[in-house]
Amino acid sequence: MKLTSNTPLAAGLLFTLATLSGQAQAEIKEITLLHTNDIESVYEPVDAFWNDNIERIGGIPYLASLIKQVQAKEPTSFLMDAGDIFTGSLAKKTQGKLSFDLYSAMGYDVITLGNHEFEYGWETLRDTMPRASYPVLNANIVYENGDVPFAQPYTILERDGVRIGVIGVMGVDAFYNTMWKGNRKGLTIKDPTETVQYWADKIRDDVDMIVVLTHQNKTAPMQTDKEADDEVQRGFDEDYAMAGKLKGVDVIFGGHSDHGLWQPVVHPDTGTVIGLTFGQGKYLGYTKFSVDTDKHDVKLLEGKLIPVESNKLPRDQKTGALIDHARAAYPQLAQEIATIDATAYRRYYRESNIGNLIADIMKDAGQADIAMISSGSIRADLNKGPVTMEKVMDVFPFTDKLSVVSINGVQLKELMEYSYTLPYGLAQFAGIQSTYDSTRPEGKRLISLKVNGEPVKTDKMYRVATYSYAASGGDGYHMFAKGQLESEGKSVTQVLIDGFKQRQKLNVPEIGRQTDVSRELAAAGQ
Repeated sequence: MKLTSNTPLAAGLLFTLATLSGQAQAEIKEITLLHTNDIESVYEPVDAFWNDNIERIGGIPYLASLIKQVQAKEPTSFLMDAGDIFTGSLAKKTQGKLSFDLYSAMGYDVITLGNHEFEYGWETLRDTMPRASYPVLNANIVYENGDVPFAQPYTILERDGVRIGVIGVMGVDAFYNTMWKGNRKGLTIKDPTETVQYWADKIRDDVDMIVVLTHQNKTAPMQTDKEADDEVQRGFDEDYAMAGKLKGVDVIFGGHSDHGLWQPVVHPDTGTVIGLTFGQGKYLGYTKFSVDTDKHDVKLLEGKLIPVESNKLPRDQKTGALIDHARAAYPQLAQEIATIDATAYRRYYRESNIGNLIADIMKDAGQADIAMISSGSIRADLNKGPVTMEKVMDVFPFTDKLSVVSINGVQLKELMEYSYTLPYGLAQFAGIQSTYDSTRPEGKRLISLKVNGEPVKTDKMYRVATYSYAASGGDGYHMFAKGQLESEGKSVTQVLIDGFKQRQKLNVPEIGRQTDVSRELAAAGQ
């Protein structure tokens, strides 16, 4: 199933050879593959403040309308997703049931599992997956006590005489470093590329083309305008490397990095097509192929991303009704619990005002010297004005508890140095004031550090309030394992809800707790 370029010369040569051989020309079908990734329960549109041509973008009911409009124009189409359909307050309240139902209502043919699908534990996921009206795939996560796959490894989709084999896999880093160990206890993971090749070899003779849905690229930056900010774009290195190693695979649709490709990339060595959509339901991936069902020859005809311009699309009734019904079942989510005086927004590689706000609340709740939360854990911005419980739950939609860990000054500096390698964005803090140089070698970037106005002391113990996943060493924060767990209390989400309620009228904190001197010098033109 070698993928070749679509040129008039190639098409003419195929016709000539078929005529000379005296055989009937093979039937060639045109099919359209629509794809998404990392939608993460974004139910409503967001302001496209980075794009002068689009007012509002995204929202599942509007994506659903766009899908229907595109499918109506395509004779044969298939709809696929590369994982992370969970997260957010309503997904959490329904333990993922709403997410599976929404994808059924949107007409998905197949999805693969993302790390967020494990947020409520693998047992819950296992019990909820059967409600999906489409195959839910993963080939390389297996039970530890055997070699049994956790989910269905592959499926074969057939429509209008075309058979497509679809295989789903997750990346090793996504499994171990972005999933709390308690939610995956009893499971392990195999090499994704080797696993794909194994199943591709098994099904190749039964299908006309093979598509791989991956959830393996570098962890996504949590920043709304990431598509317009080169600094935070993560790329698709893992998908590209996989495309260069696999044999007999035509397409890879990726996820996890929230990266996007305005047009598909074709690997020069294998011809495998790669596509991603930036995530958050802002774009629908569109790829059209011609498929010779006799010769199993696949050609890319066209590829693009179609924006979900919410103001120009109707709100889909079926998906909209599912969301409305879920909200009606939990009316407390609509409760206004506070107001804020300015927009609180995320910055993945820089200090953010929403990060400072969250850290302040966590520090107070934990009666700690310091509070820390990773930028990757902050999942939504907050608009100026009223703040509802649902909005706060969407900011931190995870099950983590507020943990307080005592570490000494040496370990605190290790924590800061690790943060300045930007593994999951720049960690957001309360209780500290630091300067650092992001251009220095890793491990030597911290210049100065104060805790509540006092220079840090190496032998002093500091109480750090954080989320339980980090306290257990998750996201690579292994220095917490060297300290002492002092307490584990309410969920971080509840801590934030309580904090907003207590404060009622919040002033968004200013920036200035962490200063990158290299940026200041660059801004000054030095």
